Amino acid sequence: MTSHLPTGTGTWHGDELDVDAYLGRIGFTGERTATLATLRRLVRAHTTSIPFENVHAVLGRPLPLDLASLQERIVRRRRGGYCFEHVLLLAAALERLGFEVDGISGRVTLGSGRWTPATHAMLVVRSTDDDRHWLCDVGFGGGPTEPVELADGAEVDADGWRFRLERRPGTLVDAWWLHQHGPDGWTDRHTFSLAPRYPIDYVMGSHYVGTHPRSPFVKRIFAQRFTGTEHHQLDATTWTTIRPDGSRTSKEIAPSELGQVLKETFDIALEPDELAQLTA
Repeated sequence: MTSHLPTGTGTWHGDELDVDAYLGRIGFTGERTATLATLRRLVRAHTTSIPFENVHAVLGRPLPLDLASLQERIVRRRRGGYCFEHVLLLAAALERLGFEVDGISGRVTLGSGRWTPATHAMLVVRSTDDDRHWLCDVGFGGGPTEPVELADGAEVDADGWRFRLERRPGTLVDAWWLHQHGPDGWTDRHTFSLAPRYPIDYVMGSHYVGTHPRSPFVKRIFAQRFTGTEHHQLDATTWTTIRPDGSRTSKEIAPSELGQVLKETFDIALEPDELAQLTA
């Protein structure tokens, strides 16, 4: 059965975005046109500038997803976020610049063979100068740093990091799979359909991810920063650095090192009260 592509009917409140502040936050200085070239530059700038982090979920603090709150937290205070925050901010920027933008949800699999909740947010985008649809996955924490054409077998190689899309026809809806290449070959990272999602759907997903006792995001800190040449991950106290060739180094950090590591490596400057709670 043929998949139905999203239709671009969602609203992302682009008219409420301080676009100058957002583009400054990600260091984007290119043309503000809804072209494929601009989309590629925006995705790379966003992915390599805004870290992934779940500090407020661990601390049990509110995680509002309205655009004013996202701009205050991520743009003005220069903090990171998880997928819902990343996607809603980028969607507003893309809409403001004239792109056709739709939200979708995915299930993170990481080669596990298990079905997980559809709690990963992504975007499908179309520019004004290209008829193709592009998957933009800026909220995973580890790339890709450029859009992936929404086509069976489409691949990207960005700075040595390789990704591939696979389409598996189904009886009710086609399933799409994003694979990442590593030392052991291709591994599925997540699966998704093209059923459109809207901001309210992400509010529901975020509520589960940020508050449910079974969610890993409320149990320990996760932080990621993707520079293109390196992928830094912090899982509780384990700091791992991965490179495009698959090589990696890991070390355990002491509670007294947490604030410095987050600031210097992950570009996340914690407030004193946040650091005190996390290291108590």
